[in-house]
Amino acid sequence: MTGILTLGALGASLSVDAFAASLGKGATEQRSRWSDAMRVGIVFGFFEALTPAIGYLLGYLLNDWIASYDHWVAFGLLLAVGAYMIREAFQKNDADEACEPSSPGFWRLAATAIATSIDAAAVGVSLALMDVNLWIACAVIGGITTVVATGGMILGKHVGPYLGRYAGILGGFVLVAIGGSILFQHLSGAA
Repeated sequence: MTGILTLGALGASLSVDAFAASLGKGATEQRSRWSDAMRVGIVFGFFEALTPAIGYLLGYLLNDWIASYDHWVAFGLLLAVGAYMIREAFQKNDADEACEPSSPGFWRLAATAIATSIDAAAVGVSLALMDVNLWIACAVIGGITTVVATGGMILGKHVGPYLGRYAGILGGFVLVAIGGSILFQHLSGAA
């Protein structure tokens, strides 16, 4: 049976994308509160815990199909959300910042969380082949991601004022870079 330290290391490695995305989100959401950071962390943690379970189940049903397309789906979602953030940052002016909502939109947050957790579905496929308690693995991965993403949002809020409008541009480019990295790793591994 896989140990808790191994699952912790797995959870930490899977939460890196969520940290980068929540850092960018925190930098662009200057009026966010502790409750907003917790909400972001919980949404990222929920999807990061859910996708290994989905991957675990699908691993038995569609093993070859998942491995063939997960990187394209992750890339497409991250590209779309990142491009939207960049476009929004270029269109933002001082009047927009004065009336900016204090919490990030749920659907955009969920799309980002799903996109950054698709690689966890592939990990779930691997978990199906190992002697792992799925519920414990999902709880550890989701818990670590919740803490890491919440911390990223809080840190981003404090770094954001120094970046100004460029925080949204930087956050968007980070998401696009994460998507490109996922795509590159899968394509270079397949070659």
